[in-house]
Amino acid sequence: GFPESLLARDDARSLRWRRDFIRSYLERDIPQFGPRIAAETLRRFWTMLAHHQGGLLNTAQFARNLGVDVKTAGSYLGLLVDLLLVRRLPPWHTNLGKRLVKSPKVYIRDSGLAHALLNVADKETLLAHPVLGASWQGFAIENLIANAGDMAQAHFYRSSSGAEIDLLLAWPDGRLWAIEIKRSLTPKPERGFHAACSDLAPERRFIVYPGDERYRLAEDIEAIPLPALAQALREA
Repeated sequence: GFPESLLARDDARSLRWRRDFIRSYLERDIPQFGPRIAAETLRRFWTMLAHHQGGLLNTAQFARNLGVDVKTAGSYLGLLVDLLLVRRLPPWHTNLGKRLVKSPKVYIRDSGLAHALLNVADKETLLAHPVLGASWQGFAIENLIANAGDMAQAHFYRSSSGAEIDLLLAWPDGRLWAIEIKRSLTPKPERGFHAACSDLAPERRFIVYPGDERYRLAEDIEAIPLPALAQALREA
């Protein structure tokens, strides 16, 4: 993150810092990295991505909404990815004889910037906002990938039949860790998570949730707080 925002004396000052950061990035910093892009157009695109947090990438739809061609919308996305502002989480592809989703998911990498783009001023506003679950998922994914380091390759898994894993970490020796992310103090694995684990047979299976206790949900599935799984990844 951004210490100036995190350590601000109150929510209003924190939000103001993030809005200033977004404006200065659009008007001053980004033009240094390539062809001139209208700041307002790129802001609209960035905001669309915030509304689409954790969704499957549909560049053609973004292009239509912006009134630009697909190639231009793709170049906007590529720029934000290169600047480490947006993450494209790739799908997992294996020869399973199943129809798998092939589009990546997209996330605003910093949840605070996502909230600023959506005019979410404080925690109470966030708790009532539709982006809450996707924001928590993106926050968890970003922290877990950072703690896994360069050793693990990060993907998601989704089949046309509904089998799904929010975050699939692949280690160099072939091991897979399947991670479902739930913003609930009583997390339960979905049927799609069970189906996906049946497809892939991951070595370890976790449900990350915003609680404090670590416990078994089933013989092979563990509910785990985000900091505890981050620590486990550092030690893996």
